[in-house]
Amino acid sequence: MNKVIITVVGKDTVGIIAKVCTYLSENNVNVLDISQTIVQEYFNMMMIADINQATAPFEEIYTRLDQIGEEIGVKIHCQREEIFTKMHRI
Repeated sequence: MNKVIITVVGKDTVGIIAKVCTYLSENNVNVLDISQTIVQEYFNMMMIADINQATAPFEEIYTRLDQIGEEIGVKIHCQREEIFTKMHRI
């Protein structure tokens, strides 16, 4: 399995989850786990997704998610699971 970690942070607005998940679905990216919370008016979401069957390469997914974030006013970060794991080791 080829996993990525996607984080979304910003002011809460209608359609954040829909926009991100629609893009992932259109590119055959499977969402394995998702957690989201809203603290006051701030939205925070973390997803684990499998890009093994993705129709777009990782670099394109990364770039497009960043663009979607700019369009909807949030910061979207996508990174490979192995990089995320190494960066967050104690």
